[in-house]
Amino acid sequence: MTGFPDAESYARAALTYLAEPGDVRLGALIRTRGARQVLDAIKAGDVTGAAAQRAMERWRVRLEGIPSAEEVAGFCRSGIRLIHPGDPEWPGQLADLGDAQPYALWLRGTADLRFNCLRSVAIVGSRAATAYGSYVASEVAASVAARGWTVISGGAYGVDAAAHRGALGADGVTVAVLACGVDMPYPAGHRDLLDAIAAQGVIVSEWPPGWNATRLRFLVRNRVIAALATGTLVVEAGRRSGALNSARHARDLNRRLMAVPGPVTSDLSAGCHHIIREWQGVLVTSAAEVIEHLSPLGAPQEAREPAGAAESAGAGESAGAGESAGAGESAGAREGRARTGSRAAAVIDRDELAPETAAVLDALPARGGMGPARVAVRAGLDLRTVMRCLGVLAAGGFAERCDAGWRLRRT
Repeated sequence: MTGFPDAESYARAALTYLAEPGDVRLGALIRTRGARQVLDAIKAGDVTGAAAQRAMERWRVRLEGIPSAEEVAGFCRSGIRLIHPGDPEWPGQLADLGDAQPYALWLRGTADLRFNCLRSVAIVGSRAATAYGSYVASEVAASVAARGWTVISGGAYGVDAAAHRGALGADGVTVAVLACGVDMPYPAGHRDLLDAIAAQGVIVSEWPPGWNATRLRFLVRNRVIAALATGTLVVEAGRRSGALNSARHARDLNRRLMAVPGPVTSDLSAGCHHIIREWQGVLVTSAAEVIEHLSPLGAPQEAREPAGAAESAGAGESAGAGESAGAGESAGAREGRARTGSRAAAVIDRDELAPETAAVLDALPARGGMGPARVAVRAGLDLRTVMRCLGVLAAGGFAERCDAGWRLRRT
């Protein structure tokens, strides 16, 4: 989209301000009613049914933050563009996400996203990568990029950065999918790297310009990395790494899944070994093996394990949730223990929080305080849900009341 946006493009842009990505209820409404009608309905509060009303309240708290059509056009003139389903540049494979597919994507860069994702590999792994992990990621990325394959990653420290730099060094195309606005240099130390990616590839985000990253947004972002790519390669990852979240999405989307083995004594390779052993990921040790597995002329894709096996492996989560609940107990059950004030609440882990609770936690300030109404706006939730989540967070030791409202609990 260039210049002044048409009505459909503007509606899609506005919806990225109103709802967090991956909201399947909003996705279903867009599919059945169209973005323009959905935006008008949100502004008018025109819904029926208790569930729909609660969703509407969640979106309406952000109405004041919607930019004007002129402001959206200003983003386009500054080098940022918006694409959505129906545009020539929209990658059709995102439809595999169903109602959780992006409402629209904000882009910064020179490369055509749809064309360059037709032959692509996502290379992900630990932020705290070892020298071994960084070397492998860089070498594989450079080699596949030199053969015309696009490298997709998340722009983070560690394996992500090594993959992007490897592709850039081979004069290849690389795509960075961010959990913040495409104009936000996150992490700050990667400002130059992100500018280089924009000059030679493209930066992608579901969040509007100016929006900051939060912990939960990284997990939500991972489904887009997996959906865009022909296959996903995990180079280094611990058992609790966010890279396993990307791998899980790739598996659930029936994308080709690969992992690089490492020392059995290394915690940063435990996740890779889990992918190979439990998720039938293909063990690869070189770019040639990656391309062989991704090529249409290569071996047929192995059938993925059934849902029951995934749950037994501790992966019982929805594609949009981005959280892993331990086998035999859901995140909701753990939060239930927190609400009852049981002894187990003291040891509830942040990664076990339900998505809405995690969103409220991300919205809380570390200093000062914030009232529940402001927390609701930042989290994109209705006030009733925020109040419930604050109680869970307080019982779990994550949040505390203060004179100015609520804040992160001081340790």
